[in-house]
Amino acid sequence: MFLSQFSQHPIVYFTKKHWLTIAFLLGFITDFILLNRVDDTLDNIVLLAYVLLATLSIIGFYLGIAEKVPQRMVGLLNTAAPILMQYSFGGLLSGMLIFYGRSGDLLVSAPFLVLILVVMIANELVKKRSDRLLYNLAVYYTGVFSYLVLIVPVLVGEMGTIIFIGSGLLSLLVVVFLIKILSYIIPQYLVLEKRNLVFSIGSLYVLINCFYFFNIIPPIPLSLTELSIYQQVERTAPGGYRIIKEDLPWFKDILPTRDVFHPIAGEGAYCFARVYAPTKLSTDIVHRWEYLDANDVWQTHYVQSYRITGENKNGYRGFTMVGSIRNGTWRCGVETERGQVLGRKTFTVDTGSQPTRLVTVVE
Repeated sequence: MFLSQFSQHPIVYFTKKHWLTIAFLLGFITDFILLNRVDDTLDNIVLLAYVLLATLSIIGFYLGIAEKVPQRMVGLLNTAAPILMQYSFGGLLSGMLIFYGRSGDLLVSAPFLVLILVVMIANELVKKRSDRLLYNLAVYYTGVFSYLVLIVPVLVGEMGTIIFIGSGLLSLLVVVFLIKILSYIIPQYLVLEKRNLVFSIGSLYVLINCFYFFNIIPPIPLSLTELSIYQQVERTAPGGYRIIKEDLPWFKDILPTRDVFHPIAGEGAYCFARVYAPTKLSTDIVHRWEYLDANDVWQTHYVQSYRITGENKNGYRGFTMVGSIRNGTWRCGVETERGQVLGRKTFTVDTGSQPTRLVTVVE
């Protein structure tokens, strides 16, 4: 009687009904606790462990379904493998959301981040076993592709089109290797689903490549940790910066209002950025200054690039300036050479009044 009542408890009922999703979410929680830096040893071990666990749990699950293991292991695999699979999927995809979300401008990168979110939501909706195989392999491929695009530049110390294409091809080899293993476990079913598998994986490959070439994928493994507009910036020895800025109330940073910039008489505006890059990596980034014209269209005013390296674990600092700046709406964007946007700072210039109070900061 007690056990029957206990099994009908709302929490127990919810857990039994949505246990795959709960395992999926546990992977999220693990990432928020452990993940910090894309080139950190622990972070790389965690992400690689998710990939290996996902691979082994998929193989184990279909071994159990096909009963190609000793009978005493069938029940264990049928119960444990789906949980481990969902945990690894949740951890891998949330890790990608964390690092990709930090890397680029959220509005620009929204379609790619939405793709990952859609994959997560589908986890709760897909129930039919025949559809589940396609879904599991699609999730696996999305995670592996995103992982390799993230980790290969960290390992080789370079980023760019060739590295991205190579990472994508490597992800195809990984998923083909997994499908080859599954073809020995569930051969007849894979023959029936071959066309759907090719279409699903191929579509994902094309879609993610389109995201890259249209500069929608964030510029992994770079991330913008600071972007500010100051009244004056100058480099000091050794490797420091002297910054003059307007002293604004603390709540200005949390209000959803556009900053108003008051230049110093005879000065322009300085765009100061801090970009984190993995230790081995060096690349060029671009500052793009734009203004909003009378037709509300952004026009490029000035572009300048400079080299960054990953030697500073707190981020590589650099700045550009516009000497003659007029009233209106402006923005400074930080991009890669290909045009992938790390972030933008939009502000309104008011040359009619001076800064109320200036402070000097030495970094």
